[in-house]
Amino acid sequence: MEKSNGLRVVLFPLPIQGCINPMIQLAKILHSRGFSITVIHTSFNAPKAASHPHFTFLQIQEGLSETETRTDDNTRLFTLLNQRCESPFRDCLTKLLQSSDSETGDKKQRICCLIHDSGWTFTQNLAKSLNIPRLLLNVYTISYYRGHFALPKLRGEGYLLSQDSEQDDEVAQEFPPLRKKDLKRLLGEKRELLEPYLNMILESTKSSSGIIFMSCEELDQGSLSKAREDFKVPIFAIGPSHSNFSAASSSLFTQDETCIPWLDKQEEKSVIYASFGSLASMTGSELLEIAWGVRNSDQPFLLVVRDGSVKGTKAIPEEVMGMLNEKGKIVKWAPQQEILKHRAVGGFLTHNGMNSVVESVCEGVPMICLPCLWDQYLYARLVSNVWKVGIHLEHRIERNGIEKAIRSLLSENEGEAIRERMKLLKEEVGRSVKPNGSAYRSLQHLVDHISSF
Repeated sequence: MEKSNGLRVVLFPLPIQGCINPMIQLAKILHSRGFSITVIHTSFNAPKAASHPHFTFLQIQEGLSETETRTDDNTRLFTLLNQRCESPFRDCLTKLLQSSDSETGDKKQRICCLIHDSGWTFTQNLAKSLNIPRLLLNVYTISYYRGHFALPKLRGEGYLLSQDSEQDDEVAQEFPPLRKKDLKRLLGEKRELLEPYLNMILESTKSSSGIIFMSCEELDQGSLSKAREDFKVPIFAIGPSHSNFSAASSSLFTQDETCIPWLDKQEEKSVIYASFGSLASMTGSELLEIAWGVRNSDQPFLLVVRDGSVKGTKAIPEEVMGMLNEKGKIVKWAPQQEILKHRAVGGFLTHNGMNSVVESVCEGVPMICLPCLWDQYLYARLVSNVWKVGIHLEHRIERNGIEKAIRSLLSENEGEAIRERMKLLKEEVGRSVKPNGSAYRSLQHLVDHISSF
């Protein structure tokens, strides 16, 4: 950490794995630049305070039942969190500001701003009443964040009713590079909660003091300038930072470290790593198709099946476990950053969550795209159709297609061309976070912006 600058930043992550990781990464970046850090968090999915001794952690009670926290309806979960957290968060932040004002001498640290996940929508009026600047951390790419506000309009234009012959057409103006078949999956969300929630996020965004993206211009071609026109607030695309900070300290799951010595025994770029994130769930039959696909490819495979990822059971189905042989390894959770860095990994069968896509690009690992929900459909299109560093399975969970994609990626000319393009993209993104790179400059602008409050 640089010498303390006497300023404290309050961070408020949304309590899901894909949001906690980037918020803790941002905390570490700001701490390294001299800021003191306080993290306010819910008791549900609380981050590991002991892993970050230099930060102050304050817990609030969100009052969700176990049934409410286990829902598959993420929009409902986020709506409930916003309803239940408003009062306890207000009390916590008010006391924090009061205690800061009462400090004297060397200990005095001015709280300069609040940075919260864009999924928190109740903070707008609260921050205004407490006279504290408020910035948003966004865990999406800029292009997705811009596009998803158009969903209510697109629903009204009848995209759900589009003909089968049009399913591969691009949603050209409103939400490129999505196809109509991708959009139909997005529009299938329950609109009675989704559309009001999107409207509140948009209002919160436009009234903020800035938006932070863990992305960069190289990954969001053309979207940055358009976003500045849309939102009319400062935007900071500070780039991927996970390579500087291990995700193990912010993981909500116990990582199985036996993956690494197993990988050490495999040949270079021979292993297919398959993982579908912390939120997505599938049926037992879908998991079997995936398992058979990677098994029939005759390549070594590392398959992650976390507790709760198979609908209706916490256990890995016996039939899947029975497929283990000298070629494969199945674990409940894995140290993904270390795995993607490993010389033995030749491809990533992924749900295309933002964190997974960026980590894969930064390590130069080509992808096989099997998106499951929400923003993942767009990232899969970026990977396969725009950057051309992966193969899209077109929403088909089918063993023959998975086997064919793996063989193509690891053994055929198509895979070689994909690896070459991935190598170039990795270099571009890597340059962005180095001195004079686009993300490096944006981070410095963010530090200056926060310091000016």
